[in-house]
Amino acid sequence: MTTRALVFANVLVFVWEIIVAGPGMLSMMGGGNELAVLNAGALWPASVLVDGQWWRILTSAFLHGGLLHISVNMISLWSLGRFIEMAVGSPRMVIIYFASLIVSGLGVVYLSAPANAMVPTLGASGAIFGLFGALFAIGLKLGRPGMQLVRANLGILILNLFITFTVPSISWQAHVSGLIAGFLLTLAIYTPPRRVAPVVVDAATGHQYETEYQTPEPPHQAHQ
Repeated sequence: MTTRALVFANVLVFVWEIIVAGPGMLSMMGGGNELAVLNAGALWPASVLVDGQWWRILTSAFLHGGLLHISVNMISLWSLGRFIEMAVGSPRMVIIYFASLIVSGLGVVYLSAPANAMVPTLGASGAIFGLFGALFAIGLKLGRPGMQLVRANLGILILNLFITFTVPSISWQAHVSGLIAGFLLTLAIYTPPRRVAPVVVDAATGHQYETEYQTPEPPHQAHQ
């Protein structure tokens, strides 16, 4: 429910962007009167530090620079958000999302080079990276079963970080800050469900033996 609401809010704001900037926003990389959108809510470090416009940290996370930008982010939010919401519950998922959003914005404000003080940043990816960090924290706290989750997503994380640091238009400050915030916060607030292991008792001696669950091996598939 929370994930659906967040996706809806982002799409609704994008509709507003189309109204303000024109149909050019529907192009893959955005267009039209995009400056009006940036002035209304994008995050400029100088606007925060000099003019005290701290609200831009929040508004910028709901703005997107074109159809490709919002499509990639909403697909990621839908995939990650539903898993995190199922694992930690809706209230904690909201806390993780918005805490990561705020920390990612602060990362942009305080970690950006002075030469980039007037370079606008926008998009939900900082908060989404926070959900990514939450996923890894959940995996670690689940112990041995959770390590499969970590291994399954490690390559995706490495690829995303590679893109983050190699594409000049992407804010590494937002991504890395959000990732760290989501990871640390989830480590602090997430408690794995208690697993009740069966007890094996020797009928002859009455001795109890320790048991543990083992993850079943995937079925072997015949090659055609």
